[in-house]
Amino acid sequence: MVDAAVDAAVGYLRTSAMWMRASLAYRTSFWMLTIGGFVVGGLDMVGIWILFQTIDRLGGFSLTEVAFLYGAAGFGLAVADMIVGQVERVGQLVRLGKLDVMMVRPLPLLSQVCAEQFALRRVSRVLLTAGILTWGAAYVDWTPLRAAVTVSMLMSGVVIFAAVWITFATIQFWTADSAEIANAFTYGGSTVTQYPLAIYPSEVIKALTFAVPLAFVNWYPALYVLDRDDPLGLPTAFQFASPVVALVLTGIAALAWRTGVRHYTSTGS
Repeated sequence: MVDAAVDAAVGYLRTSAMWMRASLAYRTSFWMLTIGGFVVGGLDMVGIWILFQTIDRLGGFSLTEVAFLYGAAGFGLAVADMIVGQVERVGQLVRLGKLDVMMVRPLPLLSQVCAEQFALRRVSRVLLTAGILTWGAAYVDWTPLRAAVTVSMLMSGVVIFAAVWITFATIQFWTADSAEIANAFTYGGSTVTQYPLAIYPSEVIKALTFAVPLAFVNWYPALYVLDRDDPLGLPTAFQFASPVVALVLTGIAALAWRTGVRHYTSTGS
């Protein structure tokens, strides 16, 4: 199992490095897309800042606390998108017959799919959200445990989004054209969790806790870091459960991917 993981990592790094070299061959285009992504992504936070010019609190949270939530959710999505986001193209790879070519290569299939057309320009979103998170974190009353929970939150957030992406992308082995299903739970989930979940009905919070547990990306650990009470009064253990949720979702994603690959019977062309 260790050897397989090493092979997957090496294969991913080699493939992504090839695409990075290709993108850097057109430096002007690369920097324009990178800077453009940074500016466009920053408009969301500008919109939140404008909103706070008319209100003092959103769902009981201050601007810097919302920035902390926004940065944590955005960082998890941005890193996951850069690393595995290309898995949403599996349906296109099936239709074009490219998946068949990948399957005969001596590299793990998932690492090839995720590294296909690796877009280094997406690092702009990572840097942007990290900057917003840092700004929000500057107003936190830090302790060693809160720092540890924050690191755990960021790592778990990346894994949770990546697992959700892979799990829903495997639906395309059966439908071949349903990439938007995964996007609804990743991009859409990030948009929802960037704001305090206290502004939503309790049914939404429960769905994001027990159905598609994206609330563990930032909401529950942030409640502990920001020293806020849970509006649903759920057990305090939930605020430390993000790594467990990430591990469970990783197992589900692995099972879903293996099932999809076993179901795949080639394009027939």
